[in-house]
Amino acid sequence: MSDFQPVRVHEEATADRPWLASLVGTNDTNSILLDVTKFTEGVHWERGTALQPRNIIKSGIPLGKVTATGLFAPYSGPRSETQTVTVTGTPTGGTYTLTFSGQTTAAIPYNATAAQVKAALEALSNINPGDVVVTGGPHPGTAVVVVFAGQYLGDDVPQMTASGSLTGGTSPAVAVATTAGGGVASASDGTQILAGFLATETLFAPGSTKSSGALLWFGEVYAAKCPIPFDPSNVASTAPGVNFHYR
Repeated sequence: MSDFQPVRVHEEATADRPWLASLVGTNDTNSILLDVTKFTEGVHWERGTALQPRNIIKSGIPLGKVTATGLFAPYSGPRSETQTVTVTGTPTGGTYTLTFSGQTTAAIPYNATAAQVKAALEALSNINPGDVVVTGGPHPGTAVVVVFAGQYLGDDVPQMTASGSLTGGTSPAVAVATTAGGGVASASDGTQILAGFLATETLFAPGSTKSSGALLWFGEVYAAKCPIPFDPSNVASTAPGVNFHYR
């Protein structure tokens, strides 16, 4: 099933495009076809509502072109490292610490939220605000997921280590595992090369496999404001007209 629609770029409608740095709107765009099956709910698109039932692909998604089909899909360049912190044994008290590249956090509560873990990591001298994106939790029932961004985006970083002083429960412990290693692109289907960005939010009907879109391939982009983090210094690109800014 395909969902083809006219592509209209409204220069005055910039509320959904904080990543667009150009003072003159979207600059040069091309009409393209998206392979909707390669976009992930919650990451690349959100479900519609009862009043607006079409699903919405986020504006600013970096795109690559699938060589075999000519369709566009999410850019799959250098990956960010993802590490998971898990507290087991249902403790009822105590704390733990995380160590990253020789720097150790202050004590983190046994029942910490993602925000508390993020704050503890960003207090380290080698992790700046924005260098980690932390989700999940709270402990001990749910693991906390740490994605390295900022200066570590696309890097194969050392795995953190954990040390716990946990009490209660049954043999409580804390452990760190690398669930996705950072580094070079693993894709070889063409999407490892950045072709540009989805210029505006794009609607598609549930069940659609293809949809129309507008590709920004010449313009100015705030890299840090794109909905999918990436490091422009690691980008292989066929869109040499895109200039990246940091803010």
